[in-house]
Amino acid sequence: MQLHSKRKLVNKIALSLSLGAMLFGLFWLAWILFTVLESGILAFSVDLFTQMTPTVGVQGGGLANAIAGSGLLVAAGALIGSPLGILVGIYLAEYGQSTLLGKLTRYVNDLLLSAPSIVIGLFVYAVVVAKTGQFSGWAGALALALIVIPVVVRTTESMLLLVPNSLREAAYALGAPKRTVILWVTLRAAKAGVVTGILLSVARIAGETAPLLFTALSNQFWSLDMSHPIANLPKVIYEFAMNGDPNLQRLAWAGVLLITLGVLALNIVARVFFRQQHSN
Repeated sequence: MQLHSKRKLVNKIALSLSLGAMLFGLFWLAWILFTVLESGILAFSVDLFTQMTPTVGVQGGGLANAIAGSGLLVAAGALIGSPLGILVGIYLAEYGQSTLLGKLTRYVNDLLLSAPSIVIGLFVYAVVVAKTGQFSGWAGALALALIVIPVVVRTTESMLLLVPNSLREAAYALGAPKRTVILWVTLRAAKAGVVTGILLSVARIAGETAPLLFTALSNQFWSLDMSHPIANLPKVIYEFAMNGDPNLQRLAWAGVLLITLGVLALNIVARVFFRQQHSN
């Protein structure tokens, strides 16, 4: 009886500590979201999405060029990194579970997954920007793709490993070759998790600043030319937030709110999509 009471006491203490930790984290999250919303909503207007980034001392302006540039960089990074990540994830799950190459690839992927984004930015700067002598949108997209790849690899491998072997065996029994089984059975069964991983990787790179500082740099004008420096929200937010001009700081908060809402929307869509597909 005494042992039972002691276990109940320990359980209550553990639950109380867990609840306290959760409330502590939610408090700071709510405070951050409230501050971003309060400071950023004031700058929301039609001009924010239609006018270019202003210079110091100029009133008004918007973030149209930065929004378009960020969209291009994120889309290009996802399009470059996602197919590579899916292919590597398929190899690790279907071919290289116990091979030396598979273990080495998994280890390198884990290192890349935990690598600071500024290191990736410096790597692309040394390999691409320094060699070509020019900052460019493609260099920025490559840096973002290197962040996308390990996330998609890990998600794809995990989702494929969750597919029951009975599905593979049934397809093999019908005479289907391995590539057909992977493409039309296992990958289709895991498509919800794979898409979720892609969406989460896009949400991660949407607000990355450090890689773009060394690669895409920025541009004050409207430009969709990826072979030259291109405006992007993270770089513009960094520059405007460090400036003493109240108008530029107001636009910086608006950019922060845009990225926050975008990342929040992507996370919600990813979770809803995965839940719906999983329930089916």
